[in-house]
Amino acid sequence: MTETREELATKVDIADWLSLRAHLERGGVVVVDPLLELAEVGAALAVDDVQKVQRWLSSALLTKPSGEQIQKWDAEKGKIFNCLIISPYVLIQEPAL
Repeated sequence: MTETREELATKVDIADWLSLRAHLERGGVVVVDPLLELAEVGAALAVDDVQKVQRWLSSALLTKPSGEQIQKWDAEKGKIFNCLIISPYVLIQEPAL
């Protein structure tokens, strides 16, 4: 999994909310808590590490965007996220300030 994580770390990109919003319609957007590394989450999904992903879901470290978040992001023109595509999911994370 370390190789996968290192490889995925090079694929983390930046995208604006408007570009990411299209993925929202098909339910593919997953919000990753800043406590987690995008590459680590991506690697866990890629190798189907169910226990780890389940733990993050139950701790609300991985969530679907809430209606409130979507409204907030829609209102913020040019809102930027770090993102990583692990098909069929698009992992998004607000950049650290």
